[in-house]
Amino acid sequence: MERVEKAISAAILKLLRPLVRILLRNGIPYRTFAELAKRVYVTLASEEFAIEGRKHSVSRVSVITGLSRKEVSRVRGLPAAEEDTSAQKFNRAARVIGGWVRDPRFTDAADQPKALPFENQDGSFTELVRSYSGDVPARAVLDELIRVGSVAVTPGGRIRLLERAYVPRTGEEDKIGILGTDVAELVSTIDHNLAPGKEPPRFQRKVSYDNLPAEAMDEIRALSVRHAQELLELLDRRMAEHDRDASPGKGGTGRMKAGLGVYYFEENVGEERGEEFEEVKDERKNEKE
Repeated sequence: MERVEKAISAAILKLLRPLVRILLRNGIPYRTFAELAKRVYVTLASEEFAIEGRKHSVSRVSVITGLSRKEVSRVRGLPAAEEDTSAQKFNRAARVIGGWVRDPRFTDAADQPKALPFENQDGSFTELVRSYSGDVPARAVLDELIRVGSVAVTPGGRIRLLERAYVPRTGEEDKIGILGTDVAELVSTIDHNLAPGKEPPRFQRKVSYDNLPAEAMDEIRALSVRHAQELLELLDRRMAEHDRDASPGKGGTGRMKAGLGVYYFEENVGEERGEEFEEVKDERKNEKE
């Protein structure tokens, strides 16, 4: 158990570094972070760690969280956290762009997104929004996509797609909202794979090298973007065929959420190790001789 605790502590220290960097950069002090952590501890202990058939008391939550009963009661009495609208905007805009990219009504003969009139024609932007974003006004969706730099309006009044994915380039609030959702999903996948008895495991892979020359970065970034986008669009088309919002009338039971997240990472890890590596190879060669 002690080894597991040490491993978890080391992992949390790594995980917290980029998170705390974001908090400090945005003026969030430790006390606020600690208060948020208490809220999550109490909520999860109450919702997911109850003993079946028994009332989940303040004392029980206190024991498993390490917080005093008074503190548990105080945290339970706090007003509900405000709903994050960033995820809603992300999902709405992503569905619209996904339909624009894959639906034949809005693509040309080369399967590329058309520049769309706003309304009053077949294949208009208003029709696109109605098909993929429900009853949200088309003007509101257009304003949002213009704001984040995903579309532009041509001099002739047509709406042209600039990005084949919803990636806010402005608005720190939107970016942070997506950060919360994406990191939570990644950690949830890792938790699923760590927990005993949860089958099948969820896909979790990465490729990483730590002695790459700086001159290779442009090529690797471009390659990552191109092939990752191709994979995401392939999955988007297939999942849309099953999704009841994108494909009304689709049958089946239950309501599941699934997806695939792709991220690219890069950092400067110090001086090159080419000469050092060559020395190690020479040593090994001498040992064999």
